[in-house]
Amino acid sequence: MLRSLAKFCAGALLVAVALNRPAIGAEAATGSDAQIREAALAFMRENGIPGLAIGVTVNGTQRFYNFGVASKETGEPVTNATLFELGSMSKTFAATLAGWAQVNGRLALDAPVSRYLPDTRGTPFGALTLINLGTHTGGGFPLQVPDEVTNDAQLMAWLKAWRPRYPAGTQRTYANPSIGMFARITAQQLGMSYADAVEKTLFPKLGLAHTFIRVPADQLASYAQGYNSKDMPVRLNPGVLADEAYGVKSNTRDMLRFLEANMGVVVVEPQLQRALEATHVGYFRTGPYIQDLVWEQYAQPVRLNDLVQGNANFMVLEDNPATALIPPLPPQSDTLLDKTGATSGFGGYLAFEPARKTAIVILANRNHPTESRVRFAYRVLELVKGAPAQ
Repeated sequence: MLRSLAKFCAGALLVAVALNRPAIGAEAATGSDAQIREAALAFMRENGIPGLAIGVTVNGTQRFYNFGVASKETGEPVTNATLFELGSMSKTFAATLAGWAQVNGRLALDAPVSRYLPDTRGTPFGALTLINLGTHTGGGFPLQVPDEVTNDAQLMAWLKAWRPRYPAGTQRTYANPSIGMFARITAQQLGMSYADAVEKTLFPKLGLAHTFIRVPADQLASYAQGYNSKDMPVRLNPGVLADEAYGVKSNTRDMLRFLEANMGVVVVEPQLQRALEATHVGYFRTGPYIQDLVWEQYAQPVRLNDLVQGNANFMVLEDNPATALIPPLPPQSDTLLDKTGATSGFGGYLAFEPARKTAIVILANRNHPTESRVRFAYRVLELVKGAPAQ
């Protein structure tokens, strides 16, 4: 990896090219890199972001752009190794783990919850399928687990007492409890906790050496400090189902590899490749996109306005009509799949275009508006010729 020869200075751009990847040619780097730098600095200024890491891959060639500081207190510069909280981008690993469990005969996504949680038999929650949980179509869960639920016994009591607001599969309501239980049931079928399942099985199989739920002591120095909307330093304060729904920390290098694996650029074992492909199956049409397992899928050519609408607050905070795709839509090549994520102190974005073998990772250590992040990501994709002109 090319390394910076000097400490960060305000507004400096650090570009690294991954080992074992083709180097960027002069024509590719000239012009677009300067424009990406200009757009990134404007994005940071507009949103008060102390540190920003960007990773882009096009046809197997990786480019990294690092700006600002991982901590305003220490002045440590952001690098490819800086760990950021992924927030809801973590859910993509829950989907992958579920796909892997199904491929290995440990789980059936179309099975009811009650098959795996017998205590829920005869309840509305037990009647839901795992696909309902993994696509936010369970019938109207709240966005978060209620504050009064502080342990697993209370969680199960709440789930058994829960009543839907509408029939399953008719509305999409974004919900951490839904995906959280989707992930927990998956891990249970693998005979381990969710944290162990991803850290000891999934991440190693994907080749992600610096992706964690529980950041080890020897990696804490790489863990960026987050800043909330009031510019106060914060870190993730985990609650029930946090590991499953929003608890992963990672860096641009690992996340870019994860997206390359999703596109088939990185070779992984056949069962894992099938698991990744299972997360690209479309189950419901809602708003401007098709809802896969966690991933949100847009047909090409992708319009910026569709991406902005698809990631708007009303898609997260409100019920949105969902139409089931019968049969489900097999993985499509000419699409864009994306996922945003945020915690109180971090915000990020993942997107990849399988047909173009193009992907982008954006990680920032300040909570900021999703629309601004999506618009910036689209601009970067345009500059690397990974998105269609508007």
